Order: sequence, then C-alpha cells, then structure tokens
Amino acid sequence: MGKQPLRRKGVSYAKWGYIFIAPFFIAYAVFHLAPQVLTVYNSFFENYREGLTQVGPNFVGLKNYATLFTPDSSGRVDILKYAGNTVALWVGGAVPQILTALLLAIFFTSCRLRIKGQAFFKAVIYLPNLIMASAFSMLFYTLFSNVGPVNQLLMQLGWSDHVIDFFAVKFTVRGLICLMNFLMWFGNTTILLMAGIMGIDQSLFEASTIDGASSLQTFFRVTLPLLTPILVYTIITALIGGLQMFDVPQVLTNGLGTPNRTSTTLIMYLNNYLGTSKNYGMAGAISVVVFILTALLSILVFKSLTRQREQ
Repeated sequence: MGKQPLRRKGVSYAKWGYIFIAPFFIAYAVFHLAPQVLTVYNSFFENYREGLTQVGPNFVGLKNYATLFTPDSSGRVDILKYAGNTVALWVGGAVPQILTALLLAIFFTSCRLRIKGQAFFKAVIYLPNLIMASAFSMLFYTLFSNVGPVNQLLMQLGWSDHVIDFFAVKFTVRGLICLMNFLMWFGNTTILLMAGIMGIDQSLFEASTIDGASSLQTFFRVTLPLLTPILVYTIITALIGGLQMFDVPQVLTNGLGTPNRTSTTLIMYLNNYLGTSKNYGMAGAISVVVFILTALLSILVFKSLTRQREQ
C-alpha cells in the first residue's frame, strides 16, 4: 500500500478571532471592570482624610449608603435633590436634542426634497460636538456674565435698564446648561439617525408613496418603527451621558451649583467627596447609586420603546 498523502491543517479562524478581540477584553478588564469592582468594594469602607489624619480604611458595611439617604437637619436628602437636578437637566437638553435631530435627519434624507450639499450640512451641525465641554462652558460664562456682551447688548437695545445676573436665577442657569448640552450633542444624534434612515429599504418608501400615504403616515407607519433600534440606542446613550453630567455645570457655576445648589448634579456631588477629604467610601457609594439608577432608567426606556414596537 502506498503512503497516504499528508493532510494540511486548516487555519483556525476561530482562534485568530479570539486573538484579535483579546486586546479589547484585556483593556476593558484592566481599565473598566477592575475599577468598577474596586469602587463597589470601597463603598463598604470608611476611608477619608480629616486634616492631616487618615481615617480608615475600616469596614462599615452599608453605613455609607445609610448616610447618603439620611435626611439632614432641614429634612432634605441631598442625593435625592441632586438626582432630581440631574434628571431635570438631562430632560431639558435631551428631549429637544432628539426631536430636533429626528426632524433634521428626516429632512436631509428625504427623497422628495433631494437636499443638495448634505456633506456640508453634516459637517456644520457636527462641529459643536468637537468643542470641549469645558471650553463651551467658559464661552457661555463669558457671554452671560455681568460684564459680558449679552448684558451689554440688552442694555444698549433698551430691553433692560440694569445688569441681569443670569447665574443667580435657577431658570436661566438650568436653561444655559440645557442649551449647551443640546448644541453639543444634537449634531451627533442627527448623524446617527440619518444613518439609521438611510439603512431602511427605499422600496418601502416608494411603496408607501404608490399606495397614496402622506408624509406623516409614511413617517409613523414606516420610518419610525424601522428606526426604533437606532432611536433606542441614541436615547439610552443620551441618558447615560446625562446622568454622568459634570463638566458643563461644574465650569459654568464654578463647582458651586448655583443658585442654592439647584444645578448641582450627582457627579458634582460625588466630586465633592473626592476633594480635600478624599472620602473614597462615600464616593464609592454614590457611584454605585448612580450605576443602579442608570441601569434602571435604561431598562425602563428600553422596555417601553421596544414594547411599542412589538405592538
């Protein structure tokens, strides 16, 4: 009998696939998962600095969480107040952002309108997203300060006979924060929604036109249901970013959350414990609360939007 021909070993594509994605998982484990686990661990310890004295780390169990939800002398729970501030600031910026982005995405991708120069408009609406939030906040602080150009313009036009302290009024401070978040992120959301609409089979729009559907009927019966996955993604990512809001109100109010801490967010509250006291226990407890709140709201948004799609 002759010798059997040698069989060449095939390439294990599965093995190489694991090798190529390994750097991501390694980086995630080192720079994300490990700090998250350490944060949860620290939340069960008393660990802070009082003057030059280091207190702890001492295991205290759930004491840090109990302290967070214990009312102060006025009967107010600070973390609930700051959570309300954060949600209000997110809603004020995210709702106009998503509605405007959806309107622009439909406008630019409309086959009937055939807008020219789409690349130019995409670049223009995306440009604010490239500006650092701290620089954006400093710009608005300069514009609306007591000696800023906005006050000078209002007085020159005769619309005001005195200097307006925009940062002493709850409505104007929150309005400026919401406006900045809207301007910075609506371009990014528009690009995402445009990509989602362009991924829908154009024959569906042609069929709806042939059937005599109006623009509104086409939007609610064709575009919106098929755009739901991208829309859910944009809303959830906007929610996560909104609950982690820090840089805009921090810079605009110089970290004070003026007036009367009505613009202090959860992450600003957390940052206060990481200042001179280095209270890692309380900061860890706040981080865990923010994580749980983000997860619950994200699940609520996901379930509510996907349920409407299934119906």
